[in-house]
Amino acid sequence: MLVEELAPEQILASPINVGSGQVRCAHGILPVPAPATIHILQGVPIYSDEVVGELCTPTGAALLKHYVEKFSKIPLMSVNKLGYGMGTKDFEKANCVRAFLGEIGMLLSTDMTSEAVAFAPEVVELVCNIDDMTSEALAFAQEQLLAEGAPDVYITPIVMKKNRAGFQFTCMCQREDVVKMVAIIFKHTTTLGIREIVSRRYTLKREQIAVDTKYGTVKMKKAHGFGVEKCKPEYEDVARIAREQGIALGEVHSELTKRNL
Repeated sequence: MLVEELAPEQILASPINVGSGQVRCAHGILPVPAPATIHILQGVPIYSDEVVGELCTPTGAALLKHYVEKFSKIPLMSVNKLGYGMGTKDFEKANCVRAFLGEIGMLLSTDMTSEAVAFAPEVVELVCNIDDMTSEALAFAQEQLLAEGAPDVYITPIVMKKNRAGFQFTCMCQREDVVKMVAIIFKHTTTLGIREIVSRRYTLKREQIAVDTKYGTVKMKKAHGFGVEKCKPEYEDVARIAREQGIALGEVHSELTKRNL
C-alpha cells in the first residue's frame, strides 16, 4: 500500500546484510541466512559482517526481490523525505532500516542567479576504433546493441594510424549492462579491445503527453529542469500526418505552434 501511494519511478537498495550464525525457527535450528532467504535472494548482492543473528528474513527478501530495480550504494540524489524502521532485537549495531525519498539527476536549486547544483547519474561509454568493417556491418552491430537496451550507440568517422580512414564505435549503457554490451560488441564487430569511460550525465526530467489536433493525435516530448522547459513533437507522428494529409511537415508544426505546444 505504501509503495502504491508513493508511486516512485524506481526503487533502489543497498546490498543486503543477511547476518550470520544460526536462527531457531519452526523447522529447527538453521544457518543464517535461512535456506528460504538465500533461495529468494539469488542474483541479489548480499554480504555478512560481524553481527550475529538473522538480519534478513524470507519476507524481507521477497519484498526486496520484487520491488528493487537496482542494488548499489546510495546514488547522487536530492533527499526530500526519510524514514526509519526500528527492530526490537539488540545487536552490536543499530537495528534499523532507513528509507529515502528523493530525486536523482534533478536540479537542487532553481535560483539560476547562483551556481546551479545538480546530481548526475553515471553512464558508461564503451568505445573502440575500427578500420576493417563495412558501413552495413557497423549499422547491424548498432542495431543489436539498441535492441538490447543501449540508450545510445553512435559511429564517428576518424583517421587512424597510417592515415587510414576508420570509425570510432561508441555504445552508452548503464553500469549493470556493461558485460552484456561488451559481449555484443565483440560478437558483432572486428575489434579486439574496448575502452570503458565512466561519465556523469546531466538530464532533464522527461515525460510524454498526447495532444489532439485537427489532423489527429500527436505525441509530444516534454522536458524540464535547470530553469528551462522544452517541448517537441514526436517526429514519426508528424511525418505520419504529413503523409496521410499530403501536406508539409511545417504545416503540422504550425498547427502545434498555434496551440502553444
